[in-house]
Amino acid sequence: MPVKPPVKSIKSASVPVSGSVRTIKKYPNRRLYDTQTSTYVTLAEIKKLVMASFPVLVLDAKTGEDLTRAILLQIILEEESAGVPMFSEAVLSNIIRFYGHSMQGHMGSYLENHVQSFMDWQSKLGESSPALSPEVWAQFMQWQTPLMQNMFSGLANPSQNVMTQMQEQMQKQIQKNAEQLLGVMGLRT
Repeated sequence: MPVKPPVKSIKSASVPVSGSVRTIKKYPNRRLYDTQTSTYVTLAEIKKLVMASFPVLVLDAKTGEDLTRAILLQIILEEESAGVPMFSEAVLSNIIRFYGHSMQGHMGSYLENHVQSFMDWQSKLGESSPALSPEVWAQFMQWQTPLMQNMFSGLANPSQNVMTQMQEQMQKQIQKNAEQLLGVMGLRT
């Protein structure tokens, strides 16, 4: 059984070297232990690390299994349950519908690319206007809907390209399967 170090706050922990992965071990008692700072941490503290752009790796202390996705999903669930949720029921239902669908593999990269594009755009906007509060942001978005649509129309191009590539791949696969079928039937010319 591991020795339990004294509980400290993550605030008093030293700042990690840029780019280093913060390894968190999850023990069977559900406690999360930051191996870099030798402290127990909470989900809220892991959220702060993620918000500060620290790479985080959560491992099961016993098996070494990577639990990072499960912990990140748990943080999202807590955020969605408290306050104003980011995802509507319709969005969540549509995401669920992609599981097991032939497009499942493409949906993850599609969402990742578009969220990253939005983050990049938001970062550039934040640099040019550091005093942009959530209220001002909401008003700006409301007043500038046509402008925003034009700005984000560029984001549609990557998704159109992805769809075109997928259609081309599907057509090639259908053609290949048809040729194989004709060959099996002795009808290949």
